[in-house]
Amino acid sequence: MSEFIPPGTRFHLLPPTFPMKRGGALHGARIAFETWGELNPARDNAILLVTGMSPDAHAASNTGNPAPGWWEAMLGPGKYIDTRRWFVVCVNSLGSCKGSTGPASINPATHQPYRLAFPELSVEDVADAAFEVVRALGIERLACLIGNSMGGMTALAYLLRHPGSARAHVNISGAAQSLPFSIAIRSLQREAIRLDPNWNNGDYTEDTYPESGMRMARKLGVITYRSALEWEGRFGRVRFDSDRPDEEPFGMEFEVESYLESHARRFVRRFDPNCYLYLSRSMDWFDLGDHGNGDVLQGLAQIDVPRARVLGARTDILFPLQQQEQIAHGLRLGGCDATFVPLDSPQGHDAFLVDIAGFGAPIREFLAQV
Repeated sequence: MSEFIPPGTRFHLLPPTFPMKRGGALHGARIAFETWGELNPARDNAILLVTGMSPDAHAASNTGNPAPGWWEAMLGPGKYIDTRRWFVVCVNSLGSCKGSTGPASINPATHQPYRLAFPELSVEDVADAAFEVVRALGIERLACLIGNSMGGMTALAYLLRHPGSARAHVNISGAAQSLPFSIAIRSLQREAIRLDPNWNNGDYTEDTYPESGMRMARKLGVITYRSALEWEGRFGRVRFDSDRPDEEPFGMEFEVESYLESHARRFVRRFDPNCYLYLSRSMDWFDLGDHGNGDVLQGLAQIDVPRARVLGARTDILFPLQQQEQIAHGLRLGGCDATFVPLDSPQGHDAFLVDIAGFGAPIREFLAQV
């Protein structure tokens, strides 16, 4: 499989040997990133954005790539994260297939894709790689570290492993550990990929891509990214075609089925299955209780950041609201001035990508005080 790198992406080479938390090391690895705005002379206006599992570093249009990014409405001149004031860096996660080194990248030792020879990946590794990019840009301390979804986990690991590295933090629909429900869903997603015969223990090509497994994995994910309230409002019980051919007696019938199918087909050929497996598992393993004698709140209390804002949607079933409330509580135990903002967005976990005004307003208000 090949990597899927947006135009205008820049790269930072990690140290020649980059040790991984769970053992092993990467050699000659790189991290893909993009930037917006200008770093001021004091180098104190930098914001780092760490992402969910699948996005690339192209969060918004810029001079290197004018195409709209995945957070286009949130980030840019005069927008909620105003690049007239802030110098914003967005990194693609280590282990991804969007330019950063991952299982789809070439292993310099074999000159073949890593595939399952890639070392076990943790969220902490993703955080450490992002930290290397920030330091390479000459930034000693971030003005703010923003993370959403898996990026919320990455941001917490970043702050814990690199004390004093940011003046402020915004955690959006994140979690300090994975709950059984989200672990179960991701386990089913990984199983769907591994049971596809084309997966072939991770050894596939463009021609033998495990499309069926990836389609099922993506559909399961999309179902959990939104809420039952939104599914009802958008689709109801509308049927798209009542004249199904006899050879498909159990084929798609409802609009919601058609939506999931088209969404999955747009995604599958643009993401590497092995990368999906590694990143998914890293979230299941993440647990700040490991840093607090088994107590998540103790782990959170060890994080050194002066101010934080934690946001989440009441309709989120994948990273439910109590997890964001827990983050704010734990950060306060460590002396952080942390505020918790629950939002009534109906879109579920993906609300931060859709309800831009709802999430943007408290982000802008918080940044104005940084």
